[in-house]
Amino acid sequence: MAETSSAQQMLDQEMIARIGRRDQSAFSALYDRLSGPLYSLAMKMLGDPAEAQDALQDVFLQIWSRAGTYDPEQSSVFSWTVLLTRSRVIDRMRARGRRSRVVVASTEDAPTAADASTVESAADTAEKNEEAVRVRYVLNNLPSEQREAIELAFFEHLSHHEIAARLGQPLGTVKARIRRGLLKLRERLNNL
Repeated sequence: MAETSSAQQMLDQEMIARIGRRDQSAFSALYDRLSGPLYSLAMKMLGDPAEAQDALQDVFLQIWSRAGTYDPEQSSVFSWTVLLTRSRVIDRMRARGRRSRVVVASTEDAPTAADASTVESAADTAEKNEEAVRVRYVLNNLPSEQREAIELAFFEHLSHHEIAARLGQPLGTVKARIRRGLLKLRERLNNL
């Protein structure tokens, strides 16, 4: 992914300016030019084609919505899009790590007497169990389509792309349901 020539940089800057004015043909041209290298970067970092595609879609949505904030004094368009991609991929990797920690924590064997020094107190265990009951209660009271999407993402560890395929729903719909559901979940937990 070598840096582009100055003529290409000028063309890229013009495309970003047009995208900022909601020019779909400029957006399409920039997508055609950059989607290959950006997908390769996402794939190299994530190692999962579906997640890399999801990340790439997120990046191009950001480009569409943030084109007006692009500053050519800060970086080339190519470098800016690489930074957006890297940031989006890191967010996905962190989310993947959080999901993995939840699964590992929930599937570990019960501690033995030899682990007595690390065993949680009964109060700690009761508090965590109470929190789990609260989360499950709120989750069960979300609209079914939001609950189902969240459960597939966090309990079955499916990517957005896999959830969309399983549910037969558009990818954007699945992402919106998960986001709205998580926002409601947080709001309702804060109000309990």
